[in-house]
Amino acid sequence: MIPAYQKGKGKAQDFDESNLDPVMTYRHILSQNLLENPLRVVALCDSDAFYAACEMVRLGVTDKPLVVLQWEGIIAVNYHARKFGITRFHKLKDAKERCPELMIIHVATYKEGEAEPGYWDNVDSRTHKVSLDYYRRESEKILAMFKEGLPDAEIEKASIDEAFIDFTKPVRQILLQRYPYLAQIPPDSSAGADTPLPEPPTIDWDNHSHLVPINPVSADAEAVDDAHKETGPDPITWHDVALQIAAELMHKVRVDIANKLGYTTSAGLARNKFLAKLCASYRKPNSQTILRNQAIPGYLKPLEFQKIRFLGGKLGKALAKEYDVSTVADLLPISQEELQSKFGENALWVYEILRYVGSLSSVLCSCLMVNSGIDRSEVKEKSPVNKSMLAAKALQKPITRVDDGPHWIRVLAAELSLRLNDARRARPSLWPKTIVLNVGNGYETRRSKQAPFPFTKEVNVDVIAAAGGRLWKELVANVSGPIKITLISLGFTGIDTLDESQQSIDGFFANSPGIKRPREDINDISQHEHKVDTPRPKSTKRHRDSTASIGVSFTCSECHKTFSLPAKLQSNTDMNERTLAIEAMKNEHSDFHFAQSVARHVEPEMSKISRKPKQKDNGTKGIEKFFNRTA
Repeated sequence: MIPAYQKGKGKAQDFDESNLDPVMTYRHILSQNLLENPLRVVALCDSDAFYAACEMVRLGVTDKPLVVLQWEGIIAVNYHARKFGITRFHKLKDAKERCPELMIIHVATYKEGEAEPGYWDNVDSRTHKVSLDYYRRESEKILAMFKEGLPDAEIEKASIDEAFIDFTKPVRQILLQRYPYLAQIPPDSSAGADTPLPEPPTIDWDNHSHLVPINPVSADAEAVDDAHKETGPDPITWHDVALQIAAELMHKVRVDIANKLGYTTSAGLARNKFLAKLCASYRKPNSQTILRNQAIPGYLKPLEFQKIRFLGGKLGKALAKEYDVSTVADLLPISQEELQSKFGENALWVYEILRYVGSLSSVLCSCLMVNSGIDRSEVKEKSPVNKSMLAAKALQKPITRVDDGPHWIRVLAAELSLRLNDARRARPSLWPKTIVLNVGNGYETRRSKQAPFPFTKEVNVDVIAAAGGRLWKELVANVSGPIKITLISLGFTGIDTLDESQQSIDGFFANSPGIKRPREDINDISQHEHKVDTPRPKSTKRHRDSTASIGVSFTCSECHKTFSLPAKLQSNTDMNERTLAIEAMKNEHSDFHFAQSVARHVEPEMSKISRKPKQKDNGTKGIEKFFNRTA
């Protein structure tokens, strides 16, 4: 009987062995193209049992079994506790039976009346909110050490406990320093820059890294193979030299992080992000693994393909069911045509991933990004400025009275205050454009209110809670019957740096004699129009360059309308005062366009929680319809 996975159409290709050892030339080592360079080295560094490690550092614990709890569920287990067979899937009672001396730490929580999260006794999901801020701060410390220790590398934060590092640039610099003859193309070479590099030197693989075996003899070969034991018949390549240099740099940074911050990490080094991610967990904890090009086929073939990122979900299950297979080797005989006939455009990504042997061409990379929505090729630092912040709570005990709302608004305001102030300590010019309140009931349609967030010298819980409280009052102003809210969030959007050269409306009124500044209480934001929120589009700008006449009027470049100063100001002969007034008008008008652009979008943060088709209108309107339906 022919196995299901051998029924593919046509002859499928195995790994392209020639691509595992491409010819290295002077063009490659002198090239500025880091993405498609065969000397490219990428690492994925993962903090070991991060949440548990953070609590161990906080408590000064080094060798005790410990788990981190969120309400009744275990979310992190340190390696000392794992020796007792405890996993995140165990109930707390079972974990205690396995290890009576187990340390149990509940994550920090916010509670009303406290500006900072804390480790309280008798936490209750009905009154407290989980805080992960401590872990976020520790993650930033680790990332800062990566950037400090590897200033020439490209670093991309992948998650709270992971970072990708592209070592290609610093490795090339070290290669040229150690082997200066590589910087000069032989003058007698007829091929010029395409001349192959001379034979690489021998490598003394140090004891700081594990090498994935090139020819594993059994499924558990990795358990007995160490870096110092790996000799292999295969010759050394220049990419091996690059890997070894990157491993030196990686080890030094990992040691610094352990010594200065107390965190152990595990890293994988390979030719691209995909492979670096796969081998990072090869010998956890506190290890680093090198995957040489020659070892790629032997490492990937016995791998369960559903362990590969993005193949563990529906697509991976469909492949396993369709062909009755489990490993990469099982899927290799299936042709691209067969996969595409069954799974459409997704098949191209799967077909190439399973034969992943190096940097993909730019055309193929573009195809992968379009078809799968991901980009595995480039390591790129993300913007340090988050355009939005969201504090949300799924309520175990629903809000059923209007008077219960302010409690949760203050709790959420505490989290927003902490996070915004953290961000502003690093970048004092950051400020949010808008504050948004969302409420909902399970999968039912949600409602939201928003308003411009006024600038103040200091932002604290009271300021944010006052703004959020006003939105709550407006949201429930016309409610006469019962309510039921199970989801509530308070957030900022449009966070950006303030333009130092830009005169605000406050500055205009403060500096213009004879003009009284309209009184605006920070708590009174009901005058502003409320629309569904979204981050400010990049195309929306202050129209400082759209002045038709700097004297008394200006024309907006977006709506092409002309606006003039009041007659009293037009007759003012002081040019400075007229200029300030014009700038104030332009700034205010640009806010109008921003509000319009905001209204075109659907609330992006809460829509990720749940979606459900709209129900039929029962004749009620606005917020009353929402509360009557969800009661």
